[in-house]
Amino acid sequence: MSTAGSKAPAGWVNPLLDGRDKRLPRIAGPCGVVIFGVTGDLSRKKLMPAMYDLANRGLLPPGFALVGFARRDWADENFAELVHDAVREHARTPFREEVWARLCEGVRFVPGSFDDDASFDDLASVVAELDQQRGTGGNHAFYLAIPPATFPVVLKQLSRTGLAAPAGDQWRRVVIEKPFGHDLRSARELNDIVNDVFPEESVFRIDHYLGKETVQNILALRFANQLYEPIWNSHYVDHVQITMAEDIGLAGRAGYYDGIGAARDVIQNHLLQLLALTAMEEPLSFSPGSLRGEKIKVLSATKLAEPLDETTARGQYSAGWQGGTKVDGVLEEPGFHDSTTETFAAITLNVDTRRWAGVPFFLRTGKRLGRRVTEVAVIFKRAPHLPFETTMTEELGQNALVIRIQPDEGVTIRFGSKVPGTAMEVRDVTMDFRYGTAFTESSPEAYERLLLDVLLGEPSLFPVNAEVELSWAILDPVLEHWAKCDRPEPYAAGTWGPPSADRMIAMAGRTWRRP
Repeated sequence: MSTAGSKAPAGWVNPLLDGRDKRLPRIAGPCGVVIFGVTGDLSRKKLMPAMYDLANRGLLPPGFALVGFARRDWADENFAELVHDAVREHARTPFREEVWARLCEGVRFVPGSFDDDASFDDLASVVAELDQQRGTGGNHAFYLAIPPATFPVVLKQLSRTGLAAPAGDQWRRVVIEKPFGHDLRSARELNDIVNDVFPEESVFRIDHYLGKETVQNILALRFANQLYEPIWNSHYVDHVQITMAEDIGLAGRAGYYDGIGAARDVIQNHLLQLLALTAMEEPLSFSPGSLRGEKIKVLSATKLAEPLDETTARGQYSAGWQGGTKVDGVLEEPGFHDSTTETFAAITLNVDTRRWAGVPFFLRTGKRLGRRVTEVAVIFKRAPHLPFETTMTEELGQNALVIRIQPDEGVTIRFGSKVPGTAMEVRDVTMDFRYGTAFTESSPEAYERLLLDVLLGEPSLFPVNAEVELSWAILDPVLEHWAKCDRPEPYAAGTWGPPSADRMIAMAGRTWRRP
């Protein structure tokens, strides 16, 4: 029996103090970030504001450095002004002059083009100077906010100058934005190009959806609660619908979007990652290796339902009404007049595991749909026996658990309840959990979480080669099939997609949820 003056055994940790320490925020060590493509919308609207927000929350080191590289004849002051304006306009947290002043001290700019050796030599010199002046310790992340076609030349320059090679216990990391290739073949080629310069453990592929609190809440909902996991299988689940709907059109992005389309832009990455988190088995731990291992297993077991004529659908939005405003169709967008690229895509998938055998997964995404919403809806089977007269339950649907990822983040459970009155009448009701009202602290932006994870070397939320290639292997047959078909089917703006999408799910004996 211990006494007040007794000495704790070697290696013993007070569990109360240990628990408290684990709840402390994670703070990045000495480091810097170099952004290629720093003048683009991604950098201005997402990356720079996210870095300021991290600094404002005290999660960046005092000597943090930010270097921009672009073909602009700018001095450091010009770039600092760009960062300042982007932060003031797009930051999530309040602007504070003292935070900005501290962050601004580490801002640098290097002008040049990707194929100019001298510009990258200058970049290497600036990075070395920051190590001395700011104490970044040789730790740098290189963010490629640029088209994938320019990756090879930038990576070659990083290798030539030694910027990609850390010394001693330093680290160098590369961050890549989607799309990760155009198909399976190009994805493998891109992975080979990147891994020739950076080892896989130093490659961070950004899928910003995986940084959203509600996406991560799928794991908490499933594995932190005894309530759901026992019924999270084919004995109780009828089917799963995963939807990402946008109410906007291409908005001047026709040049980028043409040839990519809804399936490549959203299904290959966002929606298949949501499927993996929904269908995966419980990992041994929440370590990066365990999480990735389970996602890879479930993606390996995911197959397209056939025939593809009946289990897939695609469309292009035509003119219609959106929020009381008359809007043009996609073929009226500049540069898109003769395009056969889809703005709506839906596919049916089966997960060939014991848990999910016989449960179809319906994935859909589109632009100019009824409203902006992203959700995972787990639809349960009807009760095997209802001891009621038919008239008592004629308005009763199927139980559902809906995880709303955006914009109204939360979880809804739909179930049957008696209507008040003298008669036994059962109707659907819902229970809602909303992030905005349940917690006093607002959720950080996805890029805040992901950028901090890059600087901490925490890879759990970043897809690896195998996940990217398996996702393309699932989608490629659909894209090849559509390439042989006629034009995508038109659907009016403001509706929920083409009639073929309704026929697709009806062939399986189900109907789409109206989010």
